[in-house]
Parts: sequence; structure tokens; C-alpha cells
Amino acid sequence: MRIVSLLPSATEIVCALGLGDYLVARSHECDYPPEILDRPVITYSLIPPDLPSREIDRMVSETLMTHATLYGLDLELLRQLDPDLLITQALCSVCAVSYNTVQEAVAMLSPRTRVLNLEPTTLQGVMDTFQMVADAAGVPERGRALVAEFKARIERVRQRTRNRPPVRVTFLEWLDPPFSCGHWTPELVQLAGGIDGHGVAGRPSRRLSWDEVLRWQPEAIVIACCGFAVERTLQDMPALEAMPGWHDLPAVRRGAVFITDGNMYFSRPGPRLADSLEWLADQLALCNATASLSV
Repeated sequence: MRIVSLLPSATEIVCALGLGDYLVARSHECDYPPEILDRPVITYSLIPPDLPSREIDRMVSETLMTHATLYGLDLELLRQLDPDLLITQALCSVCAVSYNTVQEAVAMLSPRTRVLNLEPTTLQGVMDTFQMVADAAGVPERGRALVAEFKARIERVRQRTRNRPPVRVTFLEWLDPPFSCGHWTPELVQLAGGIDGHGVAGRPSRRLSWDEVLRWQPEAIVIACCGFAVERTLQDMPALEAMPGWHDLPAVRRGAVFITDGNMYFSRPGPRLADSLEWLADQLALCNATASLSV
């Protein structure tokens, strides 16, 4: 089996299923687990490096309005590799090579190449993709085992948090301009012991008006910018801290502003969402402990 993954989350699923040796190419964003870094890179970004976040948002918006693409695909390399399984997605053209580009490329490949489209929007959908990849690769029992392990980790967190007072959370996936969380993340917030005031489970993230945050008065602010490591996110914090009323928010007054790596946690619908949930539950537990001490 020769597998090409155009998604970081798909690469992580492939490896979690014990199929890493069959991965013959990856996207330019696939960086985990470390042992896949020697695989050929088959995609590339058309977004100039080091753009300010507001410029990235503008470029993405304009690109989507014109139905253009943000990423390119190395067609010659794809033809040479001639994969048995090509894993892609049609959920978000901001996150990976567009589905139309993939369809055009596959038309040049052998008829035996199978294209697997992953587009989960909920935690159950994420688990379904584990099984879809396993089935497509001919190892269905490994998929069932991975799903069972993922469910068990979720349930352990649920048991830890079920009797905690819920924490009001503002979860941001982008800072300049601010965006709420979406898709599976509101579910993770709830499981971790919080209530997100802006995102809706199963729905995409959206641009927030700052008044929404001020009205919600969050007790915790969680920041996991899509595609950004912590160091890059910190560059945008001054813009957020300059927002009116920032320093008066309960979360800021209590020191409950948590910044994490959006690539490592939350952004990718793969097995590491269980890590994301466990991390978030730990942070929100600190909020409850602080609230108890202040009473």
C-alpha cells in the first residue's frame, strides 16, 4: 500500500494506525510524528511567509471570494508516486489543497488510486474518520482499537469534570481579527468543564465582534490559533491586549489566559484531540481552584 496524505490530521491518523511505513508523501504542513519528516513533500503554500495575521485574513477572504486556491500540488511527483490511497478533504479550502485541485490531479493517475475525502465537523465525525482510513487501508480492526482508545480517554475526562462548576470560556482560533472556535472544539470545551460563549458545535469558526466577548465576561480565555505555534501567537497578543475592556475581563484579572500551539492542539481533527481535551481540562481545573480560593 502506497499512501499519500494531503492533511496533517490524516498523516497523524495513518501513523496512529501503524501505517507510517506506507506513507510515501505528505503535505508541507505534516510535521507529526517526527519520523515522517523524511517523506517527500507534495504540496506548497501560496501565502507569503511572515505575513501579519490581519493580512493573512485579508488574503484568505479574497481568495475564497474568487474561488482561487491557497495551496499548490506537485503533480509530477504525484504521478511518479502513483499512490494506492490519496487522503484529502473538502471541508476547508483554507486548510489544505482544494478538493477540485485534487480531483483534477487524480484524473491523471491510475484508475486503482482511491481518493478518501475526510471532512469531520464533530468529535463523532473525527472518530468516524479513524475508521474510514483504517477500512480504506485494509486494517479495520486497528481502526476499531483506535476509536475505542480515543473514547476511553474522553470518558476519563468526562468523569473528572462532571461535578465541577462550569467555567465561562472564550476560545479564540485567531486574534487579528478575533475568531471564535468551531466544529469539534465547543464539544471539547464542554467535556473539559467549560461553556464556550461563542462557538457552536459542528459549525465553522466565525469572526467575533469584541462586544460579544465583553458581554460574555469569560472566566477563562483559551487561545489556539489555527496553524500557529505559541511563539507566533504571542506576536499578535498586543493587538488583543489593546482591545477596550481587556484588562477588566474576569479571565484577565484572574490570570486565566491560556495560550497553546494550534497545530499540536485543537486545529487538527486527529488522535491528538484527546491530548487537547486533557490539556484543556487541566487548565479549567485551575480556574475552579482559583475561584474557590477567592471565595
